[in-house]
Amino acid sequence: MSTATPPSPSPSSGTRPLLRIGTARRFAMAFPSRAALLFAGVLVVLAAPAAVAGAGGGSVCFDRVFSFGDSLTDTGNFLLSVPDDFPDPARNLPYGQTFFGRPSGRYSDGRNLLDFFVEAFGLPYVPPYLGGGDFQNGANFAVGGATALNGSFFRERGVEPTWTPHSLDEQMLWFKKLLPSIASSETEQKEIVSNSLFFVGEVGGNDYNHLIVREKSLDELHEVVPNVVGAISSAITDLINFGAKKLVVPGNFPIGCVPLYLAIFQSQKEDYYEEQTGCIKWLNEFAEYHNRMLQEELEKLRNLHPDVTIIYADYYGAALNIFRAPLQFVVEN
Repeated sequence: MSTATPPSPSPSSGTRPLLRIGTARRFAMAFPSRAALLFAGVLVVLAAPAAVAGAGGGSVCFDRVFSFGDSLTDTGNFLLSVPDDFPDPARNLPYGQTFFGRPSGRYSDGRNLLDFFVEAFGLPYVPPYLGGGDFQNGANFAVGGATALNGSFFRERGVEPTWTPHSLDEQMLWFKKLLPSIASSETEQKEIVSNSLFFVGEVGGNDYNHLIVREKSLDELHEVVPNVVGAISSAITDLINFGAKKLVVPGNFPIGCVPLYLAIFQSQKEDYYEEQTGCIKWLNEFAEYHNRMLQEELEKLRNLHPDVTIIYADYYGAALNIFRAPLQFVVEN
């Protein structure tokens, strides 16, 4: 795979358009949700329940779900983390209108990926951690705009993270803080954790978004991947040390198909776009690179912990199937 600087999206000017901070802020809360790709979760959910269900078939062998990530699975944490007058589109319709009938804190017009998963398992929707309340059936720590790496990592590289400070490591701290409130003894905590399902991601996409919108080179993007994968691996290892036995770890979507990137990275160069999908090749190739690195790391973790089930959720493949043959996935009312 080439590691050259991404081609210019603007054939006429030869330079990529800059995003002002205000634009980047709106971009941040719109892009991480990948709302146009949300229904890809329907495909993923067909395979996942069988993989984590009990061997006897039918029923699942857990009654709690804990989730970490960004706006793909946020069920309200971002809006709960900012002042009530913070301007955010998710406070208003059309967010939530097709299922909840009102904005629900999700970056979707209805349910998000986590909702589809728990529905398939017959479990309650997972409440946002920052909302407080009863977490006996699990908790969601995902925050819209969250990164795998913390803010200092980006600042050291001259990038100011402007979306949310609640990165994966802070979400892990929330989990560790919550656990004693669910069960007082270490033995009870370990039992709860071992009988729970953990979603670790999708996370990492926003780390790359921070760099892409600030016009970092493809070389610089590649240099960050081991750090992102390492942060995800570290979170998984922590959870396993707490007793986790069942984890789902999603990969990244084909980001070259994201409408905003298609708008700002335009080109008339030959072979710039994928023939079947019209998506931007270099962005999709980069997403594939991240996913390969992540899967290799998950295989290492499986070898280190043979008694733990670690499932890779192929969001990339599920979404790409839709882009390749969209008419096959049309649902008629």
